[in-house]
Amino acid sequence: MADSAILAPGALAGDMLRAEFWRERFPALTLPEATPSAADPAPGAAGEADERTLAARLAEEGYFQDRNATFARLAPLLGEAVSACAAMDIPPAFIFLFDEAWACFRSLDPMLRRFLGPDYRMLPDFWTWRVDGAAGQAGWGPHRDKGRMSLAPNGAPLSLTVWAPLSAATPLTSCMYVLPANRDPVYNTENEGRWQINAASIRALPGELGDYFCWNQAVLHWGSEASRFAPHPRLSMALEFQRGDIGAFNQPLIPPFAALDLRTRLKLVAKQILQYRHMYPLAARFEALAQQLLAG
Repeated sequence: MADSAILAPGALAGDMLRAEFWRERFPALTLPEATPSAADPAPGAAGEADERTLAARLAEEGYFQDRNATFARLAPLLGEAVSACAAMDIPPAFIFLFDEAWACFRSLDPMLRRFLGPDYRMLPDFWTWRVDGAAGQAGWGPHRDKGRMSLAPNGAPLSLTVWAPLSAATPLTSCMYVLPANRDPVYNTENEGRWQINAASIRALPGELGDYFCWNQAVLHWGSEASRFAPHPRLSMALEFQRGDIGAFNQPLIPPFAALDLRTRLKLVAKQILQYRHMYPLAARFEALAQQLLAG
C-alpha cells in the first residue's frame, strides 16, 4: 500500500477508514474497540505536585507544571507515532486516532475536576507538533488560546489547555514560553491583544517525558524556534478542556470518558487540520484530505 505522498487525497481518505490501514503502520498503538483498552486507565492520581501549590500557581501565574505516570509510560510510544506520521507525510495530529493519546489526558481527571468541576468536557481542540530545527521550524507564535472570554468574573478559568512533550523540550529543541499572568500588564483586559512584554518576565518551560503543562486560556504563550544544533525534533501534543456548565466554546463537546470510534476520531482530526490552518502553512493536499474525511 503506497502512503500519502503518492496517493490522491480521496483514495487515502478511503484507506484511512479501514482499521487495518492504521494497525499495519502503528502496531504498537491501540485503536478503539468495543471493549475498554488496556491503554486507557481508570481515573487515578493525576500528578506528583501538591494540589494547593498547583492551585496557587494557576491562580497567580495562570499556569503550572506537573508530572504524570501515564504520560511518562505512553509518551515514548506516541513520540514514535509522530515520527511515523512524518515518514508517511501526514499531519502528526493523527496520533489522536489511538487510545494512548486519549489515555494520557484522561489520566488527569482528578486535576481537571478540581479546576473545571465534575461535569467538565473535552473540547474538540487538540494538536500535535513536530518542530525540526534542521528545517528551521518553530512552534506556534505568541497567542492566547481563547483570551479573557475564558475567565470567570473572579478570574477563575472556564477552560484549560494541557500541553505535553513527547520528546525532551528544551530551549535548543524548542520549548514552550509563557508570560505569567501576574507579569502581563494587559492580561484579562480589553487590551489583551496589544501585547506588552517585558523580556525579563518571559519564562521558558523546558520539559521531559512525563511532564505536562496546564494553563488557562487567557495566558500569552508560544513555541520557540528550534536550533539547527538541536539533537532531535521537538515532539508534543495538547488538548483543551472546558467547564460543562457553560456554553460550548467549540462543538462538539466530548464527555471525558466517551467511547470515540475510529470514524469519529478521524472526523475530529480532520476538524483540527482545518480549524488551525491560520497557525501553520496548510498544504493543499492536507486540506483536501481533511475535507474528504469530514464528508465520509
